[in-house]
Amino acid sequence: MSQHGIGPRAVSRSVAFLTAGVLAVPALAGCGSEDPAGEPLAAPDIQPAARDRITDGGTLRWAVDSVPDTLNTFQSDADATTNRVAQAVLPSMFRMNDSGRPERNPEYLESAEVVETEPKQVVLYKLNQQAVWSDGREIGAADFAAQWRALSGKDTAYWTARNAGYDRIQKVERGESALEVKVTFSRPYADWRSLFSPLYPKDVMGTPDSFNDGARKKLKVTAGPFKVKKVDRKDDEITLTRNPRWWGRPAKLSEIVLRTVPREERADELAAGTLDLAEIDPSAARRITVTAKPRSSGSALMGPSAPSADGSATAGDDESGEEAEARDERGEAAAEEARERQALRGYEVRKSLEPAYTQLALNGAEGPLADERVRRAVARALDREELVAAVLKPLGLPAVPVGSHLALSGQAAYADSSGALGDQDTKEAQALLADAGWIRGGPVKEQKKKEGEKAAGAEGEKAGESSGKPEDDDGTYIVGEHDKDRQDDKGLAGHPDQDGKQYKQPDQGGAPGAYAPRGTAAPAGREAAPLAKNGKPLTLRFVLPSGPGSQTLRTVADRVSRMLERVGIRTEISKVADESYFKDHIASGQYDLALYSWPTTAYPATDARPVYAKPVPAADGSLSIEQNYTRVGTDQVDQLFDQAVATLDEGESRSLIRKADSRIWAAAGSIPLYQRPQLMAARKNLVNTGAFGFGTPVFEDMGFLKKGMKPAGGPSHSAVSSPSGA
Repeated sequence: MSQHGIGPRAVSRSVAFLTAGVLAVPALAGCGSEDPAGEPLAAPDIQPAARDRITDGGTLRWAVDSVPDTLNTFQSDADATTNRVAQAVLPSMFRMNDSGRPERNPEYLESAEVVETEPKQVVLYKLNQQAVWSDGREIGAADFAAQWRALSGKDTAYWTARNAGYDRIQKVERGESALEVKVTFSRPYADWRSLFSPLYPKDVMGTPDSFNDGARKKLKVTAGPFKVKKVDRKDDEITLTRNPRWWGRPAKLSEIVLRTVPREERADELAAGTLDLAEIDPSAARRITVTAKPRSSGSALMGPSAPSADGSATAGDDESGEEAEARDERGEAAAEEARERQALRGYEVRKSLEPAYTQLALNGAEGPLADERVRRAVARALDREELVAAVLKPLGLPAVPVGSHLALSGQAAYADSSGALGDQDTKEAQALLADAGWIRGGPVKEQKKKEGEKAAGAEGEKAGESSGKPEDDDGTYIVGEHDKDRQDDKGLAGHPDQDGKQYKQPDQGGAPGAYAPRGTAAPAGREAAPLAKNGKPLTLRFVLPSGPGSQTLRTVADRVSRMLERVGIRTEISKVADESYFKDHIASGQYDLALYSWPTTAYPATDARPVYAKPVPAADGSLSIEQNYTRVGTDQVDQLFDQAVATLDEGESRSLIRKADSRIWAAAGSIPLYQRPQLMAARKNLVNTGAFGFGTPVFEDMGFLKKGMKPAGGPSHSAVSSPSGA
């Protein structure tokens, strides 16, 4: 995931997100205005072009976050690059279309349908008769059976990260012909289409040794438009090359090189011309976009000592050595800027929204947020529209708050269930806090300082780098302090308005200590006085990553903190190293508030359940939370997930998922904010790739335009696929 909303390395859900989607029944193909799923908020931006306009050959240099430790997507250390490689080189029975709806992949499947429901659910796959592995062997039942056995969970010698769905299979066998695979389930499974995507050959899945080690460093046998040519861990890159045994439309590119490039270095690499495609952050996007604008006449670098067109100085014959050196440096800087601008003019920013959303997580395991009333108060204090606008409007993307934990607009299971919690309402938030026993301006006991820590609000602290709030040496600062550093010269505390500026209370005159007449405004700062209970202030620890790509999260966090301050809740913001953010803080529960992202999938009944399952005591006495890092869950939500995954009626299953989402909203363990932006820098002549949105990339159609060709007449991202259906 991108740094913009650091996502948990939660393999079971993130892997499902990056693999292909499920099969959509025809009824889902056309959504009317009454369908609560609606339409995707943003379309893919991939510069579509017809294949006859694309050069045959060329190498695509694509920046990635890492060269993965494994090429096996079903292992715990698989990452986004693992899945990107799998999409290019392995079979995927189903894939996502542009609307976030799943569809059959015709390159591998002629059909797939439930043929029996009683006494057991039976699914019949009919394979494309041309589909073969790169060693020439036909893809068949033996591969399906080997993957089922490896992922069923019955043989602990296989080091698997997930087995959801495979554990419900009773048997896998050949059908009436070698092209048919018959899968019988021991229990009904609504998300059966999520299985066997990707599909590995029996060479990988056949034994624990080949599964655990054989597919970590290389993939000898593949079956996609590309195959793995080389994994170079020294140079941090993976090279994919055309698969000569590919039976579909031949890949236009000769090679794809996936190279590790840190996010903060990608703009420089683009300027140097060493990349063709890279996901970038907003600052890099602005850097590219500004190059497309004409320079204003009269450069700031042109001064009395600037060189003329012939290189001679127009003035400064009597300039000092230091002045001449400074002039030369300005000239070099101007030349370097000109070179960079010229190089970046060859790129454009393609933007869409990822199939993932950023949320505010509230840790309900202990402390004030263990009380549902306090969690609901936090939620009601937030103006989600303002937060979303701050992130997406500057990028020119639709600024619409996410209304579901389990799907995004356009996906079949989506419905805006945020009404179960309610919109921003300051009075309601204050009432909930009062009901929970938190009193505004109540007495606060002197808190002992922890060894090695400074007292919050201590004088002389430096301002936080992005918030202007007092900050400790360890990267923490308190939002909501009203100490004497924030008082004006008359001793009257200022109070923050919506823009965060400080305003003085007007001088009312009168004797010191005199009672004000009825109707006189309360002293400034009183309305925002902190809340207290049992002598303790209501202060929440807000943990954020500190890396260079986290500025957006910090901006959102500052706005959230100001919104909470208005209802009397203080926040102590702690910025921690990216590499420890999840392991040492989110996963271990060392936070009150946090911002991170979850992907959404076409299979919420399967993939989202671990994220919202009610924590239960483990055999060793610890709390088993699966992927529920907020530690908030209910029996009812678990039951709704269980019913949805066991219901073969897709309409009923979607209804159950929406009910579960309403209950998740009501519990207020996490507050979805915005769909994550996807910003891709791409060479202008690179087509059929970029910001994919929901869609699964079609690797065989990627390429560079022929000279003199324009990217007209291209298909939409999913037009190259067959219509949805069995």
